[in-house]
Amino acid sequence: MRTEVDAPQVGVILKLPNGGVLAPADLELIDALRKERSIIGASRALGLSYRKCWLSVDALNRTFESPVVATFPGRREGGAEITPFGERLVGVYRSIERHAANSAKRTLDEIIGALDWSYQKSATDAEAEPRRDRASGR
Repeated sequence: MRTEVDAPQVGVILKLPNGGVLAPADLELIDALRKERSIIGASRALGLSYRKCWLSVDALNRTFESPVVATFPGRREGGAEITPFGERLVGVYRSIERHAANSAKRTLDEIIGALDWSYQKSATDAEAEPRRDRASGR
């Protein structure tokens, strides 16, 4: 018997016309920054290097005319916060995710019906998966 955990997941990666990317990893970073209020805190929470997080924040801020994350180097009680534009961007992205997932639900039944439920992922399958760069979403 299938449960809600068995439901397929739809992911959204926005490849923007200026070369920028907005991907689930970026939203995960923004959520961690909102909670931790610093890049180093977010890097620890996500298990990523500070450099990787900083480069991701820099890429986000350069992708748009308005910054997504405001940074305050050296500030004791938090060196980063999500800007109002960043909050709006997250809301728009989440809306796109919901619309994509709702739209896909109607057409995924055929794919679900064709699944081999005895399939178990092996180590060789994991090696074949393409590696994704969190900073670029690629």
